Amino acid sequence: MQAAAASSIIVFMNTGKLLRLCLVPAAVLLASCASGNIAARKGAAPAVSADSPAFRYEGRFDRTVSSAPVIIWQGSRVYADFEGENLALLFGRSTKQNFFNVSVDGETEVIGVKPGEGARAAWPRPLKPGRHSLELFKRTEASAGNAVFLGLELEPGKQAFPPKPPAYRLAMLFFGDSITAGACNEDGAADQWDDRSTHNNALSYAALTAAAFGADYRNIAVSGMGISLGYVEVKAGQAWDRLYPRADSPRALPEGWTPDVVFVNYGENDYSFTHGKGLPFPADFADGYQALVRNIRAAYPAARIVLLRGGMYGGAQGAELREAWETAAAKLEASDPAITRFVFRHWTENHPRVADARALAGELSSWLEGQDFMRGR
Repeated sequence: MQAAAASSIIVFMNTGKLLRLCLVPAAVLLASCASGNIAARKGAAPAVSADSPAFRYEGRFDRTVSSAPVIIWQGSRVYADFEGENLALLFGRSTKQNFFNVSVDGETEVIGVKPGEGARAAWPRPLKPGRHSLELFKRTEASAGNAVFLGLELEPGKQAFPPKPPAYRLAMLFFGDSITAGACNEDGAADQWDDRSTHNNALSYAALTAAAFGADYRNIAVSGMGISLGYVEVKAGQAWDRLYPRADSPRALPEGWTPDVVFVNYGENDYSFTHGKGLPFPADFADGYQALVRNIRAAYPAARIVLLRGGMYGGAQGAELREAWETAAAKLEASDPAITRFVFRHWTENHPRVADARALAGELSSWLEGQDFMRGR
């Protein structure tokens, strides 16, 4: 493996099914590696700039600088077709932890970008000659970090092309907390937050449900966030329409994208935070929940809104949460015929693992298939 002195070093380690990325200090890498094709290079000029019409962006991005869009929210995707036998992805400034699924012609690898000013991630083996398809999918949630995408490096004389138009059947938008984000879903027995490479939004119940219906997909979820109280400062009512997951963020500009179905899954943190600290359940939860959903309705007047509860202990077993949520859901349904509710039966003590996410997605998908508003979709 070759390495240059830079703020970010990207190394692929073969662990079996996928090439799992390891983040290695530059000094260690330079001392121990002699050959390869993964390196981080500051100031590398992309052969295909991120503002090229060859790219299709799906998700809530910060595109203030069109040639350097910031990939923020989990589930955000970048697509392009390209030609040639070699490929490298270029990143600019990144914060905290960012892990991505990179798929070329349907084959997926996992990469990560350390905090810093620039990084380069090369596909780890030669490709067949001809045209290829690329998907870059953000695994890790917005609160874990964000990264600037600068574009692609291709072989001299090779080009990138707009990908084939998607054939989505409908559009789904999910709001929620760690359950919806897919936090900890590839962890072992215990939840852990130090290494976010095991937090994979692509295998969250939200992404799996969207995939079951061939849906375009957005995921605006923040771990630890509640309606009234939670483990993070920002509240759901402050973050749902923001560009970044914080209360002082600018609002996200309209992107010309409209969901057909909006899912709202909050309450777990309001329950677990207060229960764990011996505090009363927030008296204003029901009012805050209704206010949030009504704001979402104002933003998406034609969408069907599905109110979700469950997936972990609080949503399944917490009496205070259940009572407050049922009160809010009943009032919302009574005032809006395009709002309905669904309660998961499956739940876990820890955060849902991939098998749990599949069970949750299976329940939700089966229910959706029986709903009148989903007929023909």
